[in-house]
Amino acid sequence: MKNSRKNIINNLKNKKEKDNIKKTERQIVKNKLKKQIEKQDNNKEINKLKKRKPINFKKLNKKASANSEPIGNITRKNKIKLELIIAIILLICLTVRIGVIQLIQGEELKSMAYVQQTLDRNINPKRGTIFDSTGKNILAVSSTVETITVNPVNIPKESKEKVAIALANIFNLDYETVLKKVNKRSSIETIIKKVEKEKADELRIWMNQNNISSGINIDEDTKRYYPYNNLASQIIGFCGSDNQGLDGIEAVYDKTLKGSQGKIVKVTDAKGGEIKNSTENYVPAIDGNDLILTIDSTIQGIAEKYLKEACIDNKCTDGGNIMVMNPQDGDILAMARISKL
Repeated sequence: MKNSRKNIINNLKNKKEKDNIKKTERQIVKNKLKKQIEKQDNNKEINKLKKRKPINFKKLNKKASANSEPIGNITRKNKIKLELIIAIILLICLTVRIGVIQLIQGEELKSMAYVQQTLDRNINPKRGTIFDSTGKNILAVSSTVETITVNPVNIPKESKEKVAIALANIFNLDYETVLKKVNKRSSIETIIKKVEKEKADELRIWMNQNNISSGINIDEDTKRYYPYNNLASQIIGFCGSDNQGLDGIEAVYDKTLKGSQGKIVKVTDAKGGEIKNSTENYVPAIDGNDLILTIDSTIQGIAEKYLKEACIDNKCTDGGNIMVMNPQDGDILAMARISKL
């Protein structure tokens, strides 16, 4: 029994070994067949490639150059087109800007340039004289005075303090105020208006003694005087510091009396300083027209005198009015009014 079992086991082992050997042999055969098939396929592809004609690259390049341009030429043309478009846009913008400056902003820029490049010193005209009905008695008259101005940029730094001291002493002004004006960077500053000629002459003498020929201006001006003081003051009225009529006949007939302002025009640099060898353009002032009233100064004085006495004698605390008229032509010879006493 034992021997039979052993035999059976051995037989089984031999069978397995035989089966394994067969499997390995089959696998070897398959692999060989695969390699042969692959070789055949590769040989076919090689033969096909050999049969094909070689590619002529020169002919291809010629055809490409005939049908289309090289890339370099295309980019150059695009650049030229872009540059032309930009140039046209800039030209249009520049043309529009020039049109705006000339047509729309022309007058404004012209006036700004004039203000920046010139220095104007105004000359006040002589206001017209007011006479009474006789044409001889003067009720209001303008006399010549002087106005003192300085150009701070034209006064040397080392002379500013000296100039301020002189101006303050001659015209009895505050030294600190004058010094501030002299030290400013503006083109022109007014020191004092309506100065008598004697005072202005003192300044001229001082300027000659100290060799100062620029930076200080002495310009002609006018001042209103009323020779009869308060006579007919409510009729005549009065003027302001700029010679403009503010009340009475002075205000009503201001356009007739005031005249046209003149000026001295001088070309300056960007800082408002004086340019050497430059000339001044003098535009003379046109004096105002005279007026002759129907008022008689003698009758006016009498009317005012007796009106005041009548109000006092009769205790007219509310004041009174009086008017004297020429019955032949209706002219007003006198007109007086007294307010509350």
